[in-house]
Amino acid sequence: MLKTASALLLSMLAGSAGAQTFLTATLNNASENPPTVPTTAAGAPRPASFGTASFFIDSAASFMTFTATIFNIDVNGTQTPNDVNDNLVAAHIHAGPLVTPAMNGPVVWGFFGAPFNDNNPNDFTMTAFTTGVGGTFSGKWDLAEGNNTTLTAQLPNLLAGRSYINFHTTQFGGGEIRGNIVAAVPEPETYALMLGGLAIVAGVTRRRARHERSPVAT
Repeated sequence: MLKTASALLLSMLAGSAGAQTFLTATLNNASENPPTVPTTAAGAPRPASFGTASFFIDSAASFMTFTATIFNIDVNGTQTPNDVNDNLVAAHIHAGPLVTPAMNGPVVWGFFGAPFNDNNPNDFTMTAFTTGVGGTFSGKWDLAEGNNTTLTAQLPNLLAGRSYINFHTTQFGGGEIRGNIVAAVPEPETYALMLGGLAIVAGVTRRRARHERSPVAT
């Protein structure tokens, strides 16, 4: 009975979120293929670039939104005026049936530079840091958009870990930082909520079982 109650709670938790999908990516130099080592135009080392990204696919799979924050890449060309190597030139999502963390794939949706596919409608925003180097990006991949493809066609790749987000710079035209797009791991609070719910269900189940075993007064 406890197993049944636990399954019921898990079903209720899943149902409350519908079929919404949350994905995430951690971007860094080491994930590029081949890995990158950023330097200035003069050849001196510059700070490693990195970032994070999160993605949301609605329950009807009719769109995907994303937010990404990157560091140590000049997103508007004015944050490091004495060096052009770290200037951002393009940013995309790449995907394909053969993509792995060590295998490159084609651009399926571009949101900065060329190709630019967040255009039907244009939902893209970019906010440069007021201090420091980097910025925050957001956009929405609608069904009518894609770089010679569609969101629907790429969903199997996105959901199977066969995609990545890539930021390209002047120094690294093939990509300076990259992050494989994978299923988001629930926050500890989510696990705590679920375990607390299971404990409540277990307590109710035990009390019900004791009540059912107790003799009925006549």
